Amino acid sequence: MSIGAHVRDDDPVGAARERDAEVVQFFLADPQSFKAPKPHPQTEQLLASDLTVFVHSPYRVNIASTNNRIRIPSRKLVVQHAEGAATVGAKGLVVHGGHLGADEDPAIGIDNWRKFFERQQADGGFAVPILIENTAGGDNAMARRFDTLARLWDAVGEFGAGFCLDTCHAFAAGEDLIGIVDRVMEITGRIDLVHLNSSRDEFGSTRDRHDNIRTGTIDAKQLVDVVAAAGAPVVVETPADGQAEDIAFLRDALGR
Repeated sequence: MSIGAHVRDDDPVGAARERDAEVVQFFLADPQSFKAPKPHPQTEQLLASDLTVFVHSPYRVNIASTNNRIRIPSRKLVVQHAEGAATVGAKGLVVHGGHLGADEDPAIGIDNWRKFFERQQADGGFAVPILIENTAGGDNAMARRFDTLARLWDAVGEFGAGFCLDTCHAFAAGEDLIGIVDRVMEITGRIDLVHLNSSRDEFGSTRDRHDNIRTGTIDAKQLVDVVAAAGAPVVVETPADGQAEDIAFLRDALGR
């Protein structure tokens, strides 16, 4: 397994060198906007490097939404960012599961995800795999509680959807990290990427606030066990000034 970090968008190659990272994840555009990505200034360097690359889609994306002004631009944005991710050699595009309003039926959001995959398959598919990420909060989130995640996977699994497991999100959502890899594999059959983050808050808080491995509220051994069991590339999305230490700690704990 390879280990790295979510790094600054403009210089992922330099950031990887600073952290001794084998994997980088970054945004291709403002994560709070619906802007299409522009050509990345380090495209040639990334393609020539030994780095494993992942791209994270903007936070505004909500494929599940019943609001056309959100769902339709979200679909377009995911396709655009998948195309941009392919140009830098990315292994996948991470996309949050999305959510509905308080009084809306989650089945609608699940159906919106399925329609998205169906339509894109008819248009030739995505430029890179779409990795759906579990989320921390929201009663009507598509990928917070694993029972809802299972319903989502019943709808999209056949289209080759990938999965990104975020440990802070699972912990905040009230999912026990002990045995979590086995539970996820029973649902999705795959884990393509691990976001290995500790939490600043307590179990079940629903707060998405990441912390470094040895200073957060999650037992560091549990985090190491998740990495060992998953056998997938690992990205720490922890505070930047502690990322190099997080990566070194994981390598040492895993005997790498």
